[in-house]
This record gives sequence, C-alpha cells and structure tokens, in this order.
Amino acid sequence: MTDKLYNDPSLVEFYDIENGWTADSDYLNTMASGRTSILDLGCGTGLLAVALAQKGGKRVVGVDPAAAMLDVARQRPGGDRVRWVEGDGRTIRLEETFDLVLLSGHAFQVFLTRADQLAALKTIAAHLSPQGHFIFDSRNPGVEEWKEWSPAESERVIVHPGLGEVLAWNDVRHDPGTGVVEYDTFYRIAADDSTCSAQSKIAFPSYEDLVSMMEEAGLVVEQWLGGWDGRRFDATAPEIIPIGRLGVPPVSPPR
Repeated sequence: MTDKLYNDPSLVEFYDIENGWTADSDYLNTMASGRTSILDLGCGTGLLAVALAQKGGKRVVGVDPAAAMLDVARQRPGGDRVRWVEGDGRTIRLEETFDLVLLSGHAFQVFLTRADQLAALKTIAAHLSPQGHFIFDSRNPGVEEWKEWSPAESERVIVHPGLGEVLAWNDVRHDPGTGVVEYDTFYRIAADDSTCSAQSKIAFPSYEDLVSMMEEAGLVVEQWLGGWDGRRFDATAPEIIPIGRLGVPPVSPPR
C-alpha cells in the first residue's frame, strides 16, 4: 500500500511538525560519534541524516522509498552533504558497507510480514562493515500502544508555518490475527475548515519474533534496549531496540 502520509507532499509537510528531533535522534547522534560511514535506512525527511553529516568527515547515505520525503531532505540546509537514494529497504543493495546502519522513527514497523522483516534485516547485514553496528526501534506489542490512538485520546492541535492552526487526530484498528495495526491520520485546517487524511499500516513484531530472525539474517544482537533512555528491554518496556553486529560466519571443518 502506498502510504499518502509519506508520499503526498501536502501531508509530508506535517511530518517534521509531528515528529521532529526526539529522544531517538539524541541517542543516535551520540552513537554516531566516532563513526566514519552511516546508512540511514528509512531516512524520511532527512533531519537526522543531515545532522550526522554535519559533524564532519562522515560518509552518510539516506535511503527512503518515498520520493516526497526525499524531496524535503534534499532541500534541507546541509542536505547536499548526504547522498540520497530512493529505494526499498527490503531489496536495496548499495554495494558498499557502513560503520553504522540505523532505522529510526519505528521505520522497521512498515515491514508487515515476517518475510518482509527478514528481508529488511538481511539488507542491514548486507551493508554492515565487519566492525560495524546496527540499531533500530520497534514498539513493544505487549504494551499495546495503539490503544492510545483513538480519536478521543489522540486529538491534538499543531501549528503549521503556512496553514496556521491545525487540529489533528488518529483512528485505529488492530488485527489480532496478523498483529498488524491500521491507523488513519487526519488534519483539519482551521483557516478553511478543510481536512486531509491518510491511512497507514504497521506491524508489531514481538521480541521473540525478532530474536528468531536475527541469526537467519546473519546478525548478532549485543544488547536489547527497552527505550531511548537506555533502559534494558523487559516485557513492560515501550520499545524493542536491538543493537548488534554481523554474525561470525561458521568455520568449515578441516578436510
């Protein structure tokens, strides 16, 4: 499904207003210190990728499947320091490796099936240098955060620099069979009382699901965080954040 939230330029305008620089950005900005090459897989509008590139001496590549998001990234001040690539995180192969491969903003959750998630993990492995590390975040399904995305609980007022005051809210449906959450995002513009909306789908793989895929993808997790404050993962943690590296290839027995 083509998600208008990321592909419709009029909706992409709201992305940085709603998300912006958050705790994950702070953590990843610190983690990137000392790295010379970074792949931001699912870079969106490029806020983080540009910040990392501006630290100097780093090769930074931002990949995203949404052309409208990349248009914003290219026009961002400092955007010329990043190489932007339109591509699918399941299949893209850049034929180069990086000290750090990251997916932030719960980008991993757009991969809806186990096959898609495994393909994305294999993309991470394909782009890791021998000493490189990866990190990404996915919401813990045990916390059931989607229950907070009802219209009553999610209603909020934001200010758009060109459109003025905007009333925003979400609505949500959860499929317990697949674990996929489908949610709607609405923006009602006060100036003309018009409303624009988008429908999105995301998956909530469990900790056990992720563990089972890592070895198959050729990855080893060194630590599991439960939040961007550095807490360890447990069943009550809001996030599942694996940090790891390439697995060690099996040694062939002597002949």
